[in-house]
Amino acid sequence: MRIRKRDIAYHIGKIAYRIATIGIPLYERYLLGKIERRGELPNHIGIIPDGNRRYAREAGIPLKEAYEKGAEKLREVLEWCLELGIKCVTVYAFSTENFQRPRDQVETVMELLTEKIVEVADHPLVHKNRVRIKVIGRRDILPEKLREAIGYAENKTRDYSDRYLNIAIGYGGRAELVDAVRKIAEDVKRGMLSPNQIDEEVVSKYLYTAGLPDPDLIIRTSGEERLSGFLLWQSAYSELYFCDVYIPKFRKIDFLRAIRVYQQRHRRFGR
Repeated sequence: MRIRKRDIAYHIGKIAYRIATIGIPLYERYLLGKIERRGELPNHIGIIPDGNRRYAREAGIPLKEAYEKGAEKLREVLEWCLELGIKCVTVYAFSTENFQRPRDQVETVMELLTEKIVEVADHPLVHKNRVRIKVIGRRDILPEKLREAIGYAENKTRDYSDRYLNIAIGYGGRAELVDAVRKIAEDVKRGMLSPNQIDEEVVSKYLYTAGLPDPDLIIRTSGEERLSGFLLWQSAYSELYFCDVYIPKFRKIDFLRAIRVYQQRHRRFGR
């Protein structure tokens, strides 16, 4: 019986696929075991979910479908954080600069955010883990329906304080600092604050993230190695992890690797 080369290649491919699909859960358990033994977990993780548009182009799918896949992946990431007991997560959903993109793209994202914020607010895991949802950024530049969805999510979770999910929409690090300076100037003008009282602690109280710890770890997907204005003040001593995978294809293995790298670093905070 004559065996064709393409048949051999086909069967080798099937075997390789089976090995890979079996190996991934095993490797996940291996990474999880190492992380649990080390025990040092970030208290606050920031996520810059990049790569939706490039994924859409390479996969040959509509941009809306790519954004939906990216949003679903972020839901999974939140679940992974809850599994590990991470208390605070901040997601960079849409920057002030992103409004300069084509109108149809902006409208697609705004509609998707409106839908997904309501879904997250209704998700059983959010209430089981008592996750408080907060949207940070300039709300006055957001569509009315999105503002209504934000109000719904924040009101529904306002009594929770075990976990925190911050969603940065209409957010920019420089814009946040400008807004903080304006509020400080107003309070100085009213006599509620003296210029001599202004220090780092006071400035932090005027930021969108007031009352929350600074991020210990910031993860950015897609291979880009920059913060793009994300939590500029708060990230002064954050550990940064850049992953080559586009956010729709971000795997639990990629997430666990980021945690493992964080655990391997020695944080000095300038000392």
